[in-house]
Amino acid sequence: MSKDQRDWTKPAAMAIPKGGYFPDKVEKGRYGPIFPRTPACYGFSILAKIIPGREEAFYEHARKIEAAVDAQPDCLAILKLHYLRWLLFPVKGETYFMYQGIFDTDFDKYTEDAVTLFGATGITTVFENLEDFPRDWRTNPAAFVKFVREHQCPSFLEYGEYPFVSADEIKKALKAKASFSEMLDQMQ
Repeated sequence: MSKDQRDWTKPAAMAIPKGGYFPDKVEKGRYGPIFPRTPACYGFSILAKIIPGREEAFYEHARKIEAAVDAQPDCLAILKLHYLRWLLFPVKGETYFMYQGIFDTDFDKYTEDAVTLFGATGITTVFENLEDFPRDWRTNPAAFVKFVREHQCPSFLEYGEYPFVSADEIKKALKAKASFSEMLDQMQ
């Protein structure tokens, strides 16, 4: 079965080698190797130390994203996201940030699209509050990608209840379901 014809009707799990790549199947992208597509689609988990005293900036940024999505629900559409999860947590008296994202594009495209999105919307990246984040990230996508790659913590197992299905496919299925339900309601 080809990569694009995988069976979405049954759950799938994929064990990923240490380092995040299959040695015999490393695909090169514009900025280095591409992490493989898994049953959960593409994604990454970034772990980085925040600049001391900047904790509130993360909560403020979360409120800005919430407001932007409330005002324009498709404002993050370019990212082809399934899910995002942000966490702040202490490690030996210092605060770290974890950014977990699952999306439909490869690693390089996602980070390039994020830089484009931030420039187009005026929403900056919360990463500006992380130690060693490049100051020239707006004009230097390669530096942004380099930072993300250096702080990526590859997973070693990924699972999908509906494996390899894109966010757009899920939305289409839900629209079809809603249309079918509406049609049945009108028939009664």
